[in-house]
Amino acid sequence: VQVLPGTAALRHHRRLRPRGTGYREHMPRSLWNGTITVGAIAVPVKLYSAVESRTVHFREVHLPDGAKVEHRRFCSAEDRAVPYEEVVKGFEVGDGEYVVLEKEEIAAAAGDPAHVIDVDAFVEASAIDPVFFEKTYYLGAGEKGADAYRLLHDALERTGRAGLGRFTFHNREYLAAIRHLDGVIVLHTMRFADEVVPGAEIEFDAPGRGPREREVEMAGKLVASLHERWDPGKRKDEYREAVLEMIERKAAGKKPKRTREKPPEEAPDLMAALEASLAGGK
Repeated sequence: VQVLPGTAALRHHRRLRPRGTGYREHMPRSLWNGTITVGAIAVPVKLYSAVESRTVHFREVHLPDGAKVEHRRFCSAEDRAVPYEEVVKGFEVGDGEYVVLEKEEIAAAAGDPAHVIDVDAFVEASAIDPVFFEKTYYLGAGEKGADAYRLLHDALERTGRAGLGRFTFHNREYLAAIRHLDGVIVLHTMRFADEVVPGAEIEFDAPGRGPREREVEMAGKLVASLHERWDPGKRKDEYREAVLEMIERKAAGKKPKRTREKPPEEAPDLMAALEASLAGGK
């Protein structure tokens, strides 16, 4: 088992495994301060990240000496590394031809830089398919905005609706939906319709015969038998845990565990598979 120079310290690295979700080393900082406008009503808000990535990140390391590998900006024509100030953003319009945009021009295309979420419509929150949601943020009450915030939250909760609007964030305009969740207002940045691939465009083999009524009935029973109340804490990131365990074992000079599940066997008979599933088989 090979441990590169410096990795032995992992044995004593207290942050190797992420702490539980209830632990935070510091209070989250707002990413954006602005105002929700609904008609003549203004609701001061602060934007916070609603998710925290727990992905295991790796660095590229030079195998012979364990040194970190660096990536540099490199000019293919001059065959040399170039400083950051000489790098601009270009859109390729032809073979080797680019239209270059300055930072100010890109910012101008982002829309109104005012920190406003202008809600212009409300829809049934349940009518928005999750495929349109991109990223999720919490909205907290801004300065002197607690009363207006609570009013908007309670209205969203009572009606079951989500507000739709646009706002500019990180020099880009986003479509956004706001709705209530667990006593706070959440904001979802959303994908536009032309960014979502219609299912009808996916090519796959045409199905054979349609399922028989008895098969559909038994499949419905199988779904019902596996029904449970949604508990997000019940599902854990088993891949991350396996990777971290492998890192710990290698850092300690032990061989990593290797487990492979057998692929499921294809059922020769659909009805028999349904009957076995309902009986508790696999």
